[in-house]
Amino acid sequence: MKTIVSAAALLAASLLAIPASAANLVLYTSQPNEDAQATVDGFMAANPDVKVDWVRDGTPKIMARLQAEIEAGNPIADLLLIADTVTLERLKEAGKLLAYKSPEAASYDAALYDADGYYYSTKLITTGIVCNTSAAFKPTSWKDLTKAEAKGLVTMPSPLTSGAALIHAQTLAAVDGLGWDFYKDLAANGATAAGGNGAVLKSVASGEKAFGMVVDYMPIREKAKGAPVEFVFPTEGVSAVTEPVGILASSKNADAAKKFVDYVLSEKGQEGFLKLGYIPARNGMKLPEGFPARDSIKVLPINAPEALKNTDQDLKTFSGIYGSN
Repeated sequence: MKTIVSAAALLAASLLAIPASAANLVLYTSQPNEDAQATVDGFMAANPDVKVDWVRDGTPKIMARLQAEIEAGNPIADLLLIADTVTLERLKEAGKLLAYKSPEAASYDAALYDADGYYYSTKLITTGIVCNTSAAFKPTSWKDLTKAEAKGLVTMPSPLTSGAALIHAQTLAAVDGLGWDFYKDLAANGATAAGGNGAVLKSVASGEKAFGMVVDYMPIREKAKGAPVEFVFPTEGVSAVTEPVGILASSKNADAAKKFVDYVLSEKGQEGFLKLGYIPARNGMKLPEGFPARDSIKVLPINAPEALKNTDQDLKTFSGIYGSN
């Protein structure tokens, strides 16, 4: 039996432990609820001797909770499966992760996992533009969102809530011709920033807004279900997060946690992500329906050490433009 703790409860009781009940593992994740459940169900079907409880929230809130638990001397999670490697690199540097050399790493590009075995990418999630099919025009570039025709019609997730949104902002801020001036131009054009990616998709699909910045799989998945949305890979390129998995050094169930890491990296685990509409990180896997060829997707680079160093200042810069939503 899984245990789900709501975001409100996490915030209201950030120092309280989550009962692990009969579970062997506790997973903290930023995956959407249905995807988190599917991932856990797949793992438990392959490993019936291990049970998993999980907690879901945006990466910044997950990390705030974990930090509070660490400071209280009572970290609950055994594993993290969250948005970006920058966050796990911070935990690695702080000595909070357990090194594990998974045999499944042989099927991954070396750039997709930590050389010391502290974390491994599980998928490729890009951020591009979602537009409502009834919008006045279909954007092809990021700068199209600053056009007069898009005034007051653009929304985006906040980096204060979404780890992917933080990586996205840091990535675009380093692109010549975009930078923080692009975000200022968007704000001057009436763009809003609040909440996570799900709220952005809902706003655009309902027609409340015409355009949004959002992670790829959400609109592509919803379009297949009949939602009036299109996803655009802008000409300048897209940012990407890889939703890495890592084991907490404080885990009392390290052997079971290693099984979980091996599972999500395995072909079977990656097939599960593929069925959910994600681009698998493992080599030799197919792409989900609705995606262009992998080599046609221009992924913008991010300097992870610089991003880590600049995170606090970047959040202040973003908040100075859009407020603290």
